[in-house]
Amino acid sequence: MTGSRGRPAIGIAAAIALALLVADLSGPPAAEAEVVERVVATVNNEAIFLSELRRRAAPFLERIMSAPSQAQQMAAIERLYQELLDRMVQEELFIQAADRMQVTVTRAEVDRAIGNVQRQSQLSDDDFWAAVRGQGFSPDQYRADVRRQLLRLKVLNTRARGRVNITEDQVRERYQMMITRARRTSEFQAAHIFVEVPTGASATEVAEARRRASDIRAGLETAEDFFDEGGVSLGRLSQGSLPEALESALMTLDVGEISEVVQGPAGFHIFLLEDRQQASEGVPPYDQVRMPIYQQMMEEAMAQQEEQFLAELRRQAVVDVRL
Repeated sequence: MTGSRGRPAIGIAAAIALALLVADLSGPPAAEAEVVERVVATVNNEAIFLSELRRRAAPFLERIMSAPSQAQQMAAIERLYQELLDRMVQEELFIQAADRMQVTVTRAEVDRAIGNVQRQSQLSDDDFWAAVRGQGFSPDQYRADVRRQLLRLKVLNTRARGRVNITEDQVRERYQMMITRARRTSEFQAAHIFVEVPTGASATEVAEARRRASDIRAGLETAEDFFDEGGVSLGRLSQGSLPEALESALMTLDVGEISEVVQGPAGFHIFLLEDRQQASEGVPPYDQVRMPIYQQMMEEAMAQQEEQFLAELRRQAVVDVRL
């Protein structure tokens, strides 16, 4: 469908957004052109108003208006309003959940959070609030935004209590995964003892080959034992040089360590890791990265809890979006 003079017609949301944008840029509207307050969404009969959506959009409009064409401006405005309204619906769901859970945020908590941000930014009080205004937010708007974020976090923390428990073993396991990934980029030098399984071998023959390999492994304690039993150097290898199952066995070894029996495509192997150029040497010691790993794992768990909780809230709510 096209509008007058052959221009493409724009969506209702974009048309409203453009009208509001023009009103914002052109000063107070004439009485006859005044936009009447309207509801753009309801969440369990709690209304979200157009005026609040406009206020939330205001800091972003100057950037949107720098788009080179009207069509791009309209598309950006429509996306902005849709994204902001979806966020406001989420916020209202959390506000209602907070009421049910009797979770509140005090003024002192908001002040403390803002103080933390200000200290991290290393700005004076005047410079900090000047920076806030420079981003298009009034102090009251900024405080309200901080309060919403704190309320969301407190609701999620209450929800996650008893559901999220990151143990020391889990942190150590994540650290070991870091080491393993680093090792996979290493070059290493290895040797093996190989017990072949003929092509088309029966189950009995495979079992006999495994038994021979196990007997050999039981007698190996040192590298000297290994080579006395017929160990053969494989030379210097890198990731992808061996089948995955064999490579994975080598990745877990320390230099000088002998592996257990490992089954490969053509038989059974016993490996000796002779040397490794360790990319894992770049991984800091566990004690240095323990807390960052824990924090990352906690953030991942909380993000998962938020996604699940928000899905539950949406299923239980009656949401009517009218924009």
